Amino acid sequence: MKLLTFAIPCYNSQDYMEHCIESILPGGEDVEILIIDDGSKDRTAEIADAYAKKYPTIVRAIHQENGGHGEAVNAGIRNATGLYFKVVDSDDWVDQDAYQKILAKLKELAGNREALDMLLANYVYEKEGARHKRVMRQTGFPQDQVFTWSDVKHFYKGHYILMHSVIYRTKLLRECGLELPKHTFYVDNIYVYKPLPHVRTMYYMDVDFYRYYIGREDQSVNEQVMISRIDQQIRVNKIMIDDVDLHRVLNLKCRKYMLNYLEIITVVTTVMLLRSGTEENLEKKRELWKYIKDKDITLFHKLRNGILGQTMNLPGKGGRKISVAAYRLSQKVVGFN
Repeated sequence: MKLLTFAIPCYNSQDYMEHCIESILPGGEDVEILIIDDGSKDRTAEIADAYAKKYPTIVRAIHQENGGHGEAVNAGIRNATGLYFKVVDSDDWVDQDAYQKILAKLKELAGNREALDMLLANYVYEKEGARHKRVMRQTGFPQDQVFTWSDVKHFYKGHYILMHSVIYRTKLLRECGLELPKHTFYVDNIYVYKPLPHVRTMYYMDVDFYRYYIGREDQSVNEQVMISRIDQQIRVNKIMIDDVDLHRVLNLKCRKYMLNYLEIITVVTTVMLLRSGTEENLEKKRELWKYIKDKDITLFHKLRNGILGQTMNLPGKGGRKISVAAYRLSQKVVGFN
């Protein structure tokens, strides 16, 4: 068994995927690299096959009909042989020093009687044109020790785990029934969110491991692109509400963390609907909040009455301006595009 499987979803990634793959190869025989060609129409498949041929004990090329980012991740989980699992998008890469430290720690922890469920590390916004790189740390979590939800002392509003931060135990992802929807953007949030109630043991390393590139005009986190794909963001938001009944999450700190997470995602959806300014999308905003209310009235009140929820639901044009201003401030704080 490999120690760590990397899944690299690729769709028409010929221009940047090699940089990503080359950054992971120094893991050697401890790692498995699954290059998932998601129905690409450029040289992606050819490049994937060339790496698989050159590094047959490390790299596997998986070719499939186009199913979107979520289905590429699903293929990675299905085919992984590593004890742990990490997704790296094809335009991103990993830092070498942090990488070696993480591999050493995973190897050490793999010998424990109880397998670690989740390892967390920092990610860095490699934002095009930005002078300073914004490092996103896992604030509030104990460092350099195995811990549980009960050991977490406090959560900061607005902080939540991204796919870039997390390495999951592969078996846990399978046992929790994680299956991401096809042809849907923003499934990263489901990927992180749904397994959380099954996580018992965690470890946080304060190293800047994942380098998250932001700058392409067609990138899914570009604001105008997000508005054009708002129906997919709404779909992800509703799946997160439907897939996990927070009332059944036994650990209260885990439940609180997940509530904060869901609030952030709902705020992002709401702001994008407000930003578009169309009557159609304002109606979709009302429909989303009605959906939450009909699904779980207690959850509705918790989301609506939170600081972020209240800000997003101020009445009239003036309220919408305040909501968008709050969003602009958050953009500057986290370096979001």
